[in-house]
Amino acid sequence: MENRKKQIVDLAIKLIQQKGYVAFSYDDISKQLGVTKASIHYHFEKKEDLGVAVTERLSKSLQNSLLLIRNSSDSAEEKLKQFIQQRAKRFDCTEICPISSLQTDFESLPNTIQEKIEEVSRLELTIMKEIVSDAQTEKIINGSENVQSLAITILSSIKGALLYRRVLGDDVLVEVQNQINRFLRNP
Repeated sequence: MENRKKQIVDLAIKLIQQKGYVAFSYDDISKQLGVTKASIHYHFEKKEDLGVAVTERLSKSLQNSLLLIRNSSDSAEEKLKQFIQQRAKRFDCTEICPISSLQTDFESLPNTIQEKIEEVSRLELTIMKEIVSDAQTEKIINGSENVQSLAITILSSIKGALLYRRVLGDDVLVEVQNQINRFLRNP
């Protein structure tokens, strides 16, 4: 029973990455899982309930990443590399970050999901701010730079690279990662 619920959430995340929240339906899920729509409704009465489960899964994943980063003795550059690789390895070339996809659909989302995606977005930004702050402490990045602005710039670059990768291929993400690493090494 819990396995089916997990399968539904997993597939919903994939569909959000490929199509967006607004564009996928329970019909898409039922066809791909080979189950009835009633089976999906049993676990998630409304699409909004499924959307909340998706955002909770994303939040849990980010919380795990935050713990790993906080407990790591790696350099800030290595933490950033690991964070990017963790996020990017979960997507194939046709998929974008599910957080980005939900952010794109934000105005069309029910209020409960909007609140959850705002929490997830803040958590993702917190992780990047901690990495940037570590980089400033290690004197990899100029200490006078605004942590929040740099964190947003790096996140935007990564997420933008995933969008470009979808259209232009894998090298785009690698190029952006390399550029960010060069930026970190040249304070």
